[in-house]
Parts: sequence; C-alpha cells; structure tokens
Amino acid sequence: MSKIRYIYQTIEFDTMDIHVKTLKDKQQYDKKCDENPTFGISSANWSLFGVIWPSARILATLMNNYNIENKRILEVGCGIALSSLVLNQRNANITTTDFNPEVEVFLTENTRINDGDKIPFECANWANDDDTLGKFDLIIASDVLYEKFHLEDLSRFLNEHTNKTCEIIIVDPGRGNHAKFSKMMVALGYVHSQSEPLDTSKYLDEDFSGQIIKYMKE
Repeated sequence: MSKIRYIYQTIEFDTMDIHVKTLKDKQQYDKKCDENPTFGISSANWSLFGVIWPSARILATLMNNYNIENKRILEVGCGIALSSLVLNQRNANITTTDFNPEVEVFLTENTRINDGDKIPFECANWANDDDTLGKFDLIIASDVLYEKFHLEDLSRFLNEHTNKTCEIIIVDPGRGNHAKFSKMMVALGYVHSQSEPLDTSKYLDEDFSGQIIKYMKE
C-alpha cells in the first residue's frame, strides 16, 4: 500500500499568512475508503478535497476583506477550507461542511498550525436534510457546480440554510452549469448577479475564466 504524500505551504493575503497542509497532488488516495463504501467516495474523486483549487484561492482572497460583521457564515463543500481559515483569523463566526469526512482531519490540523480557534465542521450530504447546521447570513462556496445531477440538491440545501436575509457567494471556474443553477435559485426567490474576479494574475499561475456568482435573499 503506497503512503499518502502531503505538502505544507504558506499562502499570503495582504499582511496575513495562512499555513496549510494539503495532499501533494490529486493522485493521492486513501485505500481505507475501499473498506467503507458507505461513504460513496470513489478513488477518482477522493483527493479533490485535499488540494487548493484556483476558485478556492479567489474566494479566500475575497473573504480577506469582505464585510463579515455580525454574520453567521457557512462554507459549503469546503475541502481544505482556505476561506474558512482566513475568516477564522478575522474572528468570524464561521462553520464548515463537506461530504468527505477526511476534511475534518485536515481542518483540525490546519486550524492548529495557524493558532486559530476551533472551526465547527459537519459532514453533510446535500441530498439529505438531517444535518444540524442551522441558518446563516452568508454562505460561501467554490467550484461546487461541477455535476449537473448535484444542482437541484445543492439549491435546496442552500435554501434550507439561509436566514430570512442572506447572501450566497459561489466562485465558479466556468464548468458550464452555473446558468442552469442560477435559474433554480431565481425560482426559489433569489436575486442573481455575477462578476469577474479582479487581479487574479497576482496570485494565480493561470488565467481564470470563471465568475463570482452572488444570490441575494432580502
């Protein structure tokens, strides 16, 4: 059995340094998952949580200066939870959730090496309604619109966790599903807008052709 390989890196946000332990690359796989198929995580997508994607970097950069005063915040499909680590350093009221239970292991370690307060985590499935997350004023996510068959579950999941007034922010790299998803959110009563992220060349190695998508519930 090959050993899982990791890397440590430091990511700069203005005057803030965030230290993260991640998988070395997307080729890593924990074979223990083969012993517990109830997780429903295949070898092809197990590692997706454990690397930092361009969309996650953009979202974290946005959260570095975002207005978070008096807001209860949820990061959905958090993966390495870079945005949550940034928000935690800003003393935000942040909660995280992901489908892969291994996320909590990395979240605990990355919170520790950043000397941060414990970040609440709950392993939740968008298709179910049995989580205990509660309601939020701001919900954030990056690169979560990758499968068409997930869109309806995700729209319902988000809607069930919004306060009466809420903002949802999704950074999408342009996988082609955001138009359909936005129609679902508008049908649920949200106002939709989108924009291109600014100055990504300062911290991304490649051009980013995606969008920052916002849904407002007022």
